[in-house]
Amino acid sequence: MSDLRDATLVSPAEPGQTESLNVHIVLERVSKIYEAGARPTVALQDTSLRIGRGEFVSIVGPSGCGKSTLMKMIAGLHLPSSGRITVGGRLVAGPVTDIGIVFQAPVLLEWRTILDNVLVQIELRGLPKNAYRDRALQLLDSVGLRDFADRYPDELSGGMRQRAAIVRALIHEPPLLLMDEPFGALDALTREQMRLDLEDLWLSKPMTVVFVTHSVDEAILLSDRVVVMSPRPGQVERIIDIDIPRPRGLEARRHPVFEEATQLVTDIFLNRGILQSGGFSGKNASLIQGPAR
Repeated sequence: MSDLRDATLVSPAEPGQTESLNVHIVLERVSKIYEAGARPTVALQDTSLRIGRGEFVSIVGPSGCGKSTLMKMIAGLHLPSSGRITVGGRLVAGPVTDIGIVFQAPVLLEWRTILDNVLVQIELRGLPKNAYRDRALQLLDSVGLRDFADRYPDELSGGMRQRAAIVRALIHEPPLLLMDEPFGALDALTREQMRLDLEDLWLSKPMTVVFVTHSVDEAILLSDRVVVMSPRPGQVERIIDIDIPRPRGLEARRHPVFEEATQLVTDIFLNRGILQSGGFSGKNASLIQGPAR
């Protein structure tokens, strides 16, 4: 097995370079500066990244390093202060519509059933609701929610509500799924099951996934590649290939690549002062195992 530490892993995009049909997302020297307040905040600085079509990529890093900002810029919800982003070969100059987005909170409508919450995505897109009803029920079945289709959000657990939010993001079969710490508010056991469910969904119909997380474990277990971000202003510190066979069940943590990649990311954070030898700083204590519960 090749040593992850010796690999040349970062392949920044070059401006003007012809994009391969297999490249879905390109960031070219992207920076983001927030001007609010007395002093501007540089969230991201000169960040370049290429993500392949159908690839599952996780972005991990300390709090405030620009992970969520990066994801929102890919979605076109924020625009870069400088640099260039393309999705599917098109310049991102405003909200990208052909995507699914899942945030940390499921944001379900409390007065609608779970099935109708899933179908609200179809209504907002002006698509025929009845044509997607069977697909919605099939997706709910795939995450164990078929029997809860007629229930309301306050009747479901946090993990069940988040499953419904993921189904809502997938109902229109987007080629790109963006996930911003979708499991961050869940307990450890539910989080692990959600990780397994998400991989099953992705394997059944591969799409490009950009997954933002604080959990190194989660990033390694889910991803084809893990993008490690530096502290603010965020930059790509390292990109690590995760060559673990799929599906990655509970035993994947015993795979040598998992152990090696975890140690590599830990060493990066130690060298950067994000983690302190002999203990964790409070705000970044979730970086290895996820938030304590």
